[in-house]
Parts: sequence; C-alpha cells; structure tokens
Amino acid sequence: MAGPVTENRDGKTPVRAALASFMGSAVEYYDFFVFGSAAALIFPHVFFPSAGDAALVMSFATFAFAYVARPVGAIFVGHFGDRIGRRKVLLFTLLLMGGGTFLIGCLPTYDQAGWIAPALLIVCRLLQGLSAAGEQAGASSLTLEHAPDDKRSFYTSWTLTGTQGGQILAALVFIPVVAMPDEIKYGIGWRIPFWLSAVVVVVAFFIRSRLNETPEFEEAKANNEVAKLPLAVLLRDHWVDVLRVICCAFIAAVSTVFGNLAIAYGVAVGMVDSITLWLVVAANVVALFTQPMFGRLADRIGRKPVFVFGAVASAVLMPFYLLSMSQGSELLVFALAILTFSFGYAAANATWPSFYGEMFSTPVRFSGVAIGTQIGFLLAGFTPSIVTALGGVQEGGWVVTAGYTAVVCLVASISALTARETKDVRTADLGLRTSPTPQGAVA
Repeated sequence: MAGPVTENRDGKTPVRAALASFMGSAVEYYDFFVFGSAAALIFPHVFFPSAGDAALVMSFATFAFAYVARPVGAIFVGHFGDRIGRRKVLLFTLLLMGGGTFLIGCLPTYDQAGWIAPALLIVCRLLQGLSAAGEQAGASSLTLEHAPDDKRSFYTSWTLTGTQGGQILAALVFIPVVAMPDEIKYGIGWRIPFWLSAVVVVVAFFIRSRLNETPEFEEAKANNEVAKLPLAVLLRDHWVDVLRVICCAFIAAVSTVFGNLAIAYGVAVGMVDSITLWLVVAANVVALFTQPMFGRLADRIGRKPVFVFGAVASAVLMPFYLLSMSQGSELLVFALAILTFSFGYAAANATWPSFYGEMFSTPVRFSGVAIGTQIGFLLAGFTPSIVTALGGVQEGGWVVTAGYTAVVCLVASISALTARETKDVRTADLGLRTSPTPQGAVA
C-alpha cells in the first residue's frame, strides 16, 4: 500500500481509502478480540462466578449477543450507507463501536451489582454489534469504489488486514493483563484494554474524517440512481446474491475458532494462557503480509479460486493445529498456527471484501454486503457457545471443533463456486443484469 496519498484524476484515492478501512477494521477487531479474550479468560470469574460449570458457556453467550444485533444493524446502517453515503455512516459506526467498548471497562462486576452486571455487559455488546454491522461492509464498499478496476481485490484486502492489526494490538495489550496477580487481573487489570480502545478510535476517526465520498456513489447520486429503499431493490434484484454471501460468510467461524475457542482449548489441555495469546499474535503478524499477497493473487487469477483455497486449507489444517496443542512442542504449535491462519484462512479473509462487494451494484452494495455478511456471521458469533456445549473445549474436544470447522468451510466453498467470477468486470458494471463490458473495452 505504498505510494503518495494523492487524488487521481477520476477522484479516486485508493491508498487513503485502504488506510481508512484498515484503521476502522483495526478498531473493530481490537474490540472484538479484547472482548473474546475476556470472555474466554476473565468474564467467567468477573460476571458469572455463581454459574459453576456453565460460566464459560454463559460468558461465550455474551460474546454471541453482538451477532444477534448485527443483522438488525445491517439493515439500518446499510440503508443509510446506500442513501446518504459511505463516509458519513462509517464515521458513525466508528464512534458507536469505540463508545460501547469503553463503557465495558466501566461496568460493575457481579459481586458489585449482581445480575445487573452481565445485563449491562450484554447492552454494551449489543452496541458493538450494531456498529460492527456496517463497519466492514461500508469500509470494503468504500475501498472497492475508490480502487482501480484491476486492483480492487488488493486494495479491499486491507480492510480485513486491519483486523490483523487490531488483533495484534489487542493481544499485546491483553498479555500483560493475564500475567497479573488475580486480585489485580480480576480487579482493575481487565478494564485497561477496554479503556485503551479510545486511543485507537481517535486515530481512526482523524484518518477517516479526511476521506472523500466515493466517485461511484457521487455519480449515482448525480444521476438520481440512489435507491429510496435500498432493501426493497436488493431483495428484488439481488436476493440470490444475498443468500450466497450469507453462506460464504460462514467462513468467519474459522476466525472465531482460531481466535477464541483455540485459546480456551489450549488452556484446557495444559498450555499457559499467555502462550495461547502469543499464538494469535504470531499468526496475525504473518497475515499482515500474506493477506495483501492473496489480494494481489485474486486480482490475477480470480476471487473464487483464492477464496475456496482458503476455506479448504482451513478445514484441512485446523485438526492438526488443535492436536499440536497437547503435544508439548511450542515450536510445532506456533508453526501450525501460522500455517492454518496466515496461509490458509487468510486467503479467504483477504478475498471476501472484493468477492462479496462485486456481486452488487453501487445503489445497493453497502446493504447487500452488510446484510449478507451479518446474517452469515451469526454462526461465527454462536460458534464458541455451540462448540463449548458440544464438548469442544476439553480433552479430546479437538474432534468436535475440527469437524465443525470442516462443515462450515464446505458450505462456504460450495456457495462460492456458484458465484460468477468478477475480476475482469469493470466497477461500473458490477452487479448489473446486462452483459458487462470487459476491462479495456470502450463502453
């Protein structure tokens, strides 16, 4: 993503758009990973101490509540993203996400307020879910519409590469917390990562506020092509694409397995909890480099083969990664963590922002990606609770987790194969039902 941040003659600023998307996703996934780590390691003690053996399941359930809010938020945020523009809505989602995260750090514990404490935790988690519903969909739509036709996958891959930046930062902040003595860790220590989210939000807001609206949206607005009810147009003309995105978005469950379930499973089989967090850091650091490479590859050979490769590789490698956690070799665990996430899942993760966004036309792109992904992401949100309830976080639970991952990846792969390849379709022709004009041709 090198080069000067200047405006092209066509009004597109792909580097600036990619940077703004990277930072927005970093905020979202900083919050996502801090909450997920706390749900696995802190919240059972702080918010559910009276729940006994069910504490972890209940803690993971609070993690899932954001995903319940996301489809509702997707309709609301998607509507305004397609009506008033990508930039304004993305500023709103950024502030809402940061505010919800900061408030979590201010909540009373169960010992201080009883069941009111987890109830307030759920409210804050719902705020996170409402904002997250439009963050990645809007960021990827914005970047796609700013990018050159032949580099859309590369530039939009930075939206998801921002998730790696956020997870790395969150893990680095959370590792010292888990090393604290219990009285500090379960006292003020766990709150610090949530409060620090404010710093990331301020930086991201500054970058995003300097970004222009996309030329594609401005052109649609000038030509009176902005839909009054984007949802109605979406369901009339693109309902098959919405269903396809929903099923493809099941692939996000792999990230939840890797970043949340594997932490709890590793601790259950004897790994030190700080080591499980370092696994996430290492894999995400490498993914910072591999995801843009997969984005470039998708611009050359197509979105479908790269996405399907990522799904299949995740399914094949996950059982080996989980098994390695009980083998006593940290080197082996780190190698398989990097292989599974950075060279497997990263391929699908880097590709989906362009792959999904290119299924829809400009007037409904924000809504289509937001609604499709957030319904599909519901599965990712409930994955920790489902797999934990099935026995995935205990000795021998790797079989359940690996089997679950394989099914999810199979559904995503089959769905992706039903889509048309769009790498050679001009941005102006994406999502149209007429024959598209190939790149380089005179319209």
